[in-house]
Amino acid sequence: MIATLDEGHVGGYAVAYGRDDTYFPVYVTAALAAIFCTAALLTGALYWLALAALAAGFTYYNIPLLETGRPTIGANQYGIFIQAFGLIRWRAIERIDLVEIAERAMTVHELQIVLNAPLTSALVADWRKQPSWRWLMRLPWRMSHTNMVRINVEPFDQPPDMIHRTFLRMWRYYRS
Repeated sequence: MIATLDEGHVGGYAVAYGRDDTYFPVYVTAALAAIFCTAALLTGALYWLALAALAAGFTYYNIPLLETGRPTIGANQYGIFIQAFGLIRWRAIERIDLVEIAERAMTVHELQIVLNAPLTSALVADWRKQPSWRWLMRLPWRMSHTNMVRINVEPFDQPPDMIHRTFLRMWRYYRS
């Protein structure tokens, strides 16, 4: 049905990670990893390597936040696509909610997509199998046991309410 539909070329409405100063710590930890590796080479002390591994691990996990040109979530005529998850067909979606969650001293917005079908039949394209070098990187989604896909929409380049409104509008149009 959709032979050319892959994660990089889905078309339609797309949202990527935002480009702002909040991801500065990723660059800082990458620099710290390099500094600690250099210190380990110069001094021969192994504790610098442990610190370098910690800093490099944090940087590696958060590399997807730096991929601002790559679509992370979005929608087209077939359904909603989520990076490293797949393309969920419109008819398999029961509802799309935007939920505010209070965490410590801030409020985060989460897009919750509730499915009315098992995941295997809800996905038009399954992108959960990632290359081995991306296995431990940050995922933009979480799946709950109640057949709900949860996406934190705070790091994206568009406001949460705009993303929610656009998804709702497209869902109403394409499922009818």
